[in-house]
Amino acid sequence: MNMTISHSHSHPGLLWAPSAWIDGAWRQQVLLAIDARGHWQAVTPDQPCPPQAQALPGPVLPGLVDAHSHAFQRAFVGLAERRDSAHDDFWSWRDRMYGVALRITPEQLQAVATHLYNELLAGGYTQVCEFHYLHHAPDGQRYAEPAAMALALAHAAQESGIGLTLLPVLYERAGFTQPQLRADQRRFATTVADVQALQRAVHGTGPLVTAGVAVHSLRAAQPESIATLAHGFASGPLHIHVAEQTAEVDDCLAATGCRPIEWLTRHAALDARWHLVHATHATPQEIDAVAASGASVVLCPGTEANLGDGLPDLPRWLAAGVPLALGSDSQVTRSWPEELRWLEYGQRLVLRQRNVAALPGVQPATAARLFDRVLAGGAAAAGFSRWGLVAGARADLLVLDPHDDALAGLPAGHLLDGVVFAAPARPFSAVMVAGRWASLDRADAQAAHAGALQALNADQG
Repeated sequence: MNMTISHSHSHPGLLWAPSAWIDGAWRQQVLLAIDARGHWQAVTPDQPCPPQAQALPGPVLPGLVDAHSHAFQRAFVGLAERRDSAHDDFWSWRDRMYGVALRITPEQLQAVATHLYNELLAGGYTQVCEFHYLHHAPDGQRYAEPAAMALALAHAAQESGIGLTLLPVLYERAGFTQPQLRADQRRFATTVADVQALQRAVHGTGPLVTAGVAVHSLRAAQPESIATLAHGFASGPLHIHVAEQTAEVDDCLAATGCRPIEWLTRHAALDARWHLVHATHATPQEIDAVAASGASVVLCPGTEANLGDGLPDLPRWLAAGVPLALGSDSQVTRSWPEELRWLEYGQRLVLRQRNVAALPGVQPATAARLFDRVLAGGAAAAGFSRWGLVAGARADLLVLDPHDDALAGLPAGHLLDGVVFAAPARPFSAVMVAGRWASLDRADAQAAHAGALQALNADQG
């Protein structure tokens, strides 16, 4: 599937595509000029291919942002798909996942994350937002370099070539009525000052590395600390897990008298900096309040299905105009076409309808409407004001393989439909990030990842 594109006889700053997804539609014969910073200098449709341009062998799409990732959980994928007791849910999964969180070293994390980020590139993501709460040594003590785990992620991103928005996480307590962390959460402990220091330590460590901040959840942080962190971070993305589980909603109601999203809309001064991860269990009133605030929502359909979280009210989120983004979260899925497929199919199953996300008369194509929403929402979640195939945005793109079994013969206007709903494999033959082609065949990274997993899971059957 990986395609070798030679730069030997063409100007690397000038590309030509037979078609490209621009402003919600396929445009033909598109000339794409890259500036010295690795951004789009100009994107011009309806142009014949000049001799100095590199002609791409297939249609191109913008890369998407993976707006919610826990890289270390890639080491746990496939290890929680058995049940030996009467009940299994998110909370029992979490307890087992902590076993990996308590063992992984910075070196192992870098190996796992490098392999994951290569997978994400192959899956059509060119930027990843890393919701990072695994900070300290296995005994809970700080490393000599307090940012060791965060820097392992930054190094992994640089090695793979993906863009990274690191989000160091505020994590203070085990629950609303548990003011201390549990013993198996000892690696997560942070204060507002810790988060701020980690953000400064990582931001700009590489040309494609930036940093925002995050709050793990309402149950894991004091209200005063949330307010202090938000007040001290005047610009850039601020992420928080919210309303993923019904038990979390019930606990928040009991402790505060409000549902989690309701509490945020009343007490957190939500604005466009805020990105609410999951927001699975939201009332119509909460959705309208989020829309009025300007905050965004990050949906993780593959993980939410795997963990039995439930389904969001997608039609109402779409109708309210709330910016939406996608996240790979626990890494059980690592490509955005699969995430979009899960997002739509979950709605079809519960509503017993088809093309739930389509908007007849305005955007009747389900894949197109979802893709454009998460294209814009993901950019905001990563802290970008411009994204996609537009002048001034970073020069990221995906080249579709027109000979892929799932796409061959499709009418040109239905290619995006085919990518989302007819392509179980990854139909991207090449990926560009900041004007450079990413290597999608990385046997060395795969071997390092496998070695890390063998060491971590030596006691697994």
